[in-house]
Formats: sequence, structure tokens, C-alpha cells
Amino acid sequence: MSTTKKFLKSKPLCKVTFKLAKGIAINAAKVELLGDFNNWSPEVNVLEGAKDGSYKTTLDLETGKSYAYRFLIDGEKWVNDDAPDAFADAGIGGEMNSVVSL
Repeated sequence: MSTTKKFLKSKPLCKVTFKLAKGIAINAAKVELLGDFNNWSPEVNVLEGAKDGSYKTTLDLETGKSYAYRFLIDGEKWVNDDAPDAFADAGIGGEMNSVVSL
């Protein structure tokens, strides 16, 4: 899993690509990205499956902020990015969220 960042020169935005590596969501019907940027709402950011078995989506996010996020597989299994900028307490039974900082 990984995120890639492309900062825009003309606007205070960053194109952030969130990727869930192959083998994590084998035979998944749906992989979603939930986080601070979409009010943790399901169905807003559904990742596209690639031929290699990975999933990804790209969002335009405001720079100068940090965003907590997690992947949700088939509406049941929460998965963190294994190489985020940081981790933050999710406030639920010791669970952690991934964090991307821009």
C-alpha cells in the first residue's frame, strides 16, 4: 500500500493517489477509501481495481492539512496503509487510522 503526492503549483492542492496493494483485497467486490476528506462516508470514494490485483483512487486534497483515512473492503474489513505519513488513534478500542500530511 502506498500514497503518492503531486503538489499543484497553481493551486493549494495536492493530487494524492491512494493505493491498496495486490493480495490485500483478493476477490473483493468493493474497496472504499474513507477518511476526514469525505466525512468517513461510504460510497464516496470507491477504488478502481487494476489488472495486477491492486486498487487505487486519486483525490485532490487541500495542502497544509493532515487527513486520517482507512480502506474498507466489502463493507466489513478495515485496512490501514502500511506506509502512511503517520498513524492516529481512531478512538475505537485501540484501533489506529493512517494519516497523510500535505
